[in-house]
Amino acid sequence: MDQRKQPCKQMPKSFIRVLFRRRVFVIFTILIQLGFILSAIVGSGLMIQYVHEALKILSVIVCLYILNKKDKPGYKLTWIFLILLFPIFGGCLYLVFCSQGNSGVLRRRMARLNEKVRGFYLLGGDVLPALTGKEYVTQARYLQNCAGYPVYDRTQTEYFDSGEGFFRRLLEELEKGEKYIFLEFFILREGLMLNPILEILKRKARQGLDVRLMYDDLGCFMSLPPNFRRDLEKSNIRCLVFNPFTPLLSSLQNNRDHRKIVSIDGKVAFTGGVNLADEYINAYDRFGHWKDAAILLAGAGAWSFTLIFLHLWNLESPAGAEEDYSAFYPWKTGPGPGPSAGYVQPYADNPMELENVGEHVYLQIINNAKEYVYINTPYLVVDDNLVSALTLSAKSGVDVRIITPHRWDKEIVALTSRSYYRQLVSAGVKVYEYTAGFNHSKTFVSDDVVAAVGTINLDFRSLYLHFECGVCIYENPGVAAVKKDFLATLPKCHEITLAECSGPARQRILQDVLRLFAPFM
Repeated sequence: MDQRKQPCKQMPKSFIRVLFRRRVFVIFTILIQLGFILSAIVGSGLMIQYVHEALKILSVIVCLYILNKKDKPGYKLTWIFLILLFPIFGGCLYLVFCSQGNSGVLRRRMARLNEKVRGFYLLGGDVLPALTGKEYVTQARYLQNCAGYPVYDRTQTEYFDSGEGFFRRLLEELEKGEKYIFLEFFILREGLMLNPILEILKRKARQGLDVRLMYDDLGCFMSLPPNFRRDLEKSNIRCLVFNPFTPLLSSLQNNRDHRKIVSIDGKVAFTGGVNLADEYINAYDRFGHWKDAAILLAGAGAWSFTLIFLHLWNLESPAGAEEDYSAFYPWKTGPGPGPSAGYVQPYADNPMELENVGEHVYLQIINNAKEYVYINTPYLVVDDNLVSALTLSAKSGVDVRIITPHRWDKEIVALTSRSYYRQLVSAGVKVYEYTAGFNHSKTFVSDDVVAAVGTINLDFRSLYLHFECGVCIYENPGVAAVKKDFLATLPKCHEITLAECSGPARQRILQDVLRLFAPFM
């Protein structure tokens, strides 16, 4: 039966029910806060004048703080520009949106959990010494010794060049679950994709498996019914809503869980760009054909994703809810996974630490490339580090190619992404747009040796603000699969020429202005 062409059915909702839903209340409360701030700024009277002068002094102090803060130059430039443009409320705006509230508590708890979980990654042994002399050993050493994510052998991979392929295999593997099933996603939406998955999870939970589902509150803000979590918990599925969206103006709301993880018994894991919503399997046409990518790990490397999931689950759970990670290790008594070609190295990134793991993975792949580096990304809004790496690699004779969408989900982001085309194409980078629809894949592949598949886009939010994950694969059949997918996608793309990058003057001016605000996109 072809599920892709069936329309999604949604429950009817009364006007009163919609009006008083939590999301409406949250939005209304935030608007009230913004109105109060604006009234204090644009009001008149002697007291208001004193307030304005105090706010101007505050803006100067904030500018000095930003200049001396260890942060991305793009963020500094954007905030200083805004404060200079609006000196009365610019500094106040920065404090409102960048005061981290309880982030200090989160950072300390994150550090404590990091120490607790670190040793469990190596329960299967240390494979890193076997990579001595390999051209990708520096990447593997960085991820294991600095970021804390070991490299694994004895892991089979299966790459999916579409959400449909991922969905079919996911259903098969969920049915095989024996002890636990963990899922973590940014977007969930009831329909032809999510509903069959939930039916399997409910049945497995009734059979006694430890079934857990973690999803981002903002990612699902407009897509799930208010009783979704309660209904699943009635079916013995443990649910956790990541970073609940609250009616407070705080930059903590920027830190979203953008990961996509499925862990089954610690023996099989999935990650990639595919969320659990119907557009990801082309069940309906949202932006043309939805191009995506995902990967399955079967064997030793899958254990790493179990720990990545549990680490964030325990961070978001109430204090004292930490668990014995070793209890989930699948090969304590029985035989371990069988042999396989090459190596895999799952990794995660989070905004609570200064280490930008996702960005560093991409930079190392670009900088170490000798023959080619092929990139899929839905967004291309990057800072000077990545622009310099891409252009230098192309100028050095490396075949650098990037596929972005032709039909975008966010027009402002599309205009900003295209503003980078001029600089990249003029340096020799080949940029293509996927004309069949929306390219949501996040893949890197280089020199037939290394590839990365995961959730990390080439934009500021994904690289620096979100919780993300991915997997590097070395000398593994998955590398060839990622390359094959990229080359098979090229005929469905249009190559951007330098003449097309220029465009009319008004468009270039608009793009230059938008690039000032790239860190907010």
